[in-house]
Amino acid sequence: MKLLPHEHGALLPVKVELGARRREIKRWQGGRLKVTVQAAPEQGKANRAAIVLLARSLGLRKSQIEVLSGITSREKTLLVRKVSAERLADLLFMLPGT
Repeated sequence: MKLLPHEHGALLPVKVELGARRREIKRWQGGRLKVTVQAAPEQGKANRAAIVLLARSLGLRKSQIEVLSGITSREKTLLVRKVSAERLADLLFMLPGT
């Protein structure tokens, strides 16, 4: 797990799998957290779906999570605002399957 501190919170590397049967946070794969969403990669729907899933799962507000890089890629870096890298690691550790 590679979480980096950022001046506004923490950076979370993710890999988003699109068109999945279920929305879920799977496991760490190649240094990125694998997230599956049902949404299609059109007009930012998949990005929004991944943010909603992560926010709900981690007990955060959607507004605290934004795509910092990789907006059109499956591999993204998310900025999680107002959460330290250590606290984010703790939240992720408590999720089943991660």
